[in-house]
Formats: sequence, structure tokens, C-alpha cells
Amino acid sequence: MTAKCRRRVWLTVAGALAALVLGLVTTATLATTGALRHAAPAGWATSGARCSPPALSGHLADVTVGDMMGAMMGGPHGHTPSAGPGQHGMGMMWLRATPSTVPAGTVSLRVFNAGALTHEVVVLPLPAGQAVGEWPIGAKGRIAETGSLGEASRTCAAGEGDGITSGAMAWTTLTLQPGRYELVCNLRGHYAAGMYTELSVTR
Repeated sequence: MTAKCRRRVWLTVAGALAALVLGLVTTATLATTGALRHAAPAGWATSGARCSPPALSGHLADVTVGDMMGAMMGGPHGHTPSAGPGQHGMGMMWLRATPSTVPAGTVSLRVFNAGALTHEVVVLPLPAGQAVGEWPIGAKGRIAETGSLGEASRTCAAGEGDGITSGAMAWTTLTLQPGRYELVCNLRGHYAAGMYTELSVTR
């Protein structure tokens, strides 16, 4: 093998090793920041929010809502949310609850809007045998809220309102019996775009 050929082989091997190292570093960085877990890093929602809920009673579930517009803009306050489990439908918007299972009784939802658009969270009981995302969508791009147990849709406050604006939080406290519930954003077109997830309530 000539010196020229050896040099070519060495450059090819060095390039492959550099690409491998870069890939490993990138993967480790994404895993550290939470991008590969499809969830924001711990404490991200409340630290980035422009308002915070008071002390809430019962078992807590943190709900994050978002949209691709917020992701393209870097999210509120420079954060980039990512979707994953709990992302359904067209994948243009998402709704995620952590934890997704809570004990029966008093349950408080703390909702953070990580998107650029206004969102809300409505709590609906799921009929036996029905999966999330299966409610029929009406002509106005919304589902029926018959049987709704409550909602978080008031910016920086509890209960029902006109929606949670970008970068803000809202909250609600409910009494939930054991069963399956669907958390949805029922603003026009948002349910069809993927804004729903399941909350399981155990005995």
C-alpha cells in the first residue's frame, strides 16, 4: 500500500471516528436535557411560567399543553417543549400529564401552557371500552363536554375561563372516583390536532 493510499484510509477512519464521537455527544446532550425522553426537564414548567398556583390540596398532577408554533419559536421564555407519550392525532399539538395515574379522592391539576397558542384542559370521564381520542368531533371542531367534571382554563387562576395564554399556568381541584378520565383541550380544532391524554384514578 502506497503512502497516498495509507493517508486516504487514515483520513476515512478518522472521519468515521469523529462522526461517531459527535453522535454520542449529541445523544448524551439530548438525553440530559430531556429531549429524548419526550418531556421537559424536571422543574421546567413551573420555573418558566409567568405565574404559579397557590398550595393545592389532594394528589397533584402536572399537565403540560403545547403546540408546534411554540416549538418553532423556542417555546415561552426560550424553552423548547417536546412531544411524546400523550401526543396523539396529527401531532401538531399535545397534552401530557405527569403522573398519569393518581389515587382517588381530591386531585389537583396544575397546567402549564408551553405553546404559543391559547389552550385549556377539560376533564371528561371515559366510558368503558373507549380509548382517548375517540370522541366524535362536531361541526365547530369541538367535542361535546357532556359529563365534564371541571376544567382549568383561566389564565393564572383556578377553574373555568377564556383559556390559558402562552407561558402561563392555570389549575383546578376535583374529586375523582376510581376510573379512567380523558384530559382534553376543547378549543376549536385542538382535540383533532392531538390534545388529549388519559388520566387513570386508582382506589
